[in-house]
Amino acid sequence: MAVYRGLDVGTAKPTTAQRAAVPHHVVDVVPAAEPYSIAQWLADASRAVTDCRSRGRGILFVGGTPLYLRALRDGLAPLPPANPELRRRLAEEATARGPEALHGRLAGIDPASAARIHPRDAKRIIRALEVAETTGQPLSHAFAPASNPLFESRLMVVDLPRAVLYDRIDRRVERMFAEGLIEETREALAAPGGIGPTARQAAGYTEAIELLEGRLDLPEAICRTQQRTRQLAKRQLTWLRSFSAATWIAA
Repeated sequence: MAVYRGLDVGTAKPTTAQRAAVPHHVVDVVPAAEPYSIAQWLADASRAVTDCRSRGRGILFVGGTPLYLRALRDGLAPLPPANPELRRRLAEEATARGPEALHGRLAGIDPASAARIHPRDAKRIIRALEVAETTGQPLSHAFAPASNPLFESRLMVVDLPRAVLYDRIDRRVERMFAEGLIEETREALAAPGGIGPTARQAAGYTEAIELLEGRLDLPEAICRTQQRTRQLAKRQLTWLRSFSAATWIAA
């Protein structure tokens, strides 16, 4: 989500001073109104890696997005184009029965994708089912080891005790709301195009929008953001355990 301009507080984006001290790449590349895919990110990251290497610079890939790290390491197989009719039918089913019902179906077809997608993330559930039903192959098979990985180096995972991790998440969310997340969301919504469907999925912004629309009060928005972020962290750790060569560092 750090790719989105204007969404700073809720993405823990590096500060201006931090970026002045150490160059950061693939940050602030698109307005919040635009959709942004893993394929677009991979193209932007590839250009950044090539640029850094051309200048003899070392590179650190940092953050908590293992799906994107795997794409950077293994590449991304071509995926089928959208199937509007199938997508419409799945969306109608998600509305009628709830996204959890589709998630249950996905778990039977593609357990790996189901493990990393939240049971209420209808958009990603629908895309995974669409790929599986269109190609006969699970979405998780889209990642095939590349013969020449773009980014092949040592992988280190900072492993905090779960209680410490969850406490840090809770405090971080409280700071987000105290430091202007609601005001930032209001400004982003007022900008041309507002906040697009991809950016709206980010933990914190979803809740801030619901608060501004009067569907949540502040304590509810904070609590729900904390819950979603803890769930996200749990899924990220599950993904990271799939990297057999990773070095886990107790912290």
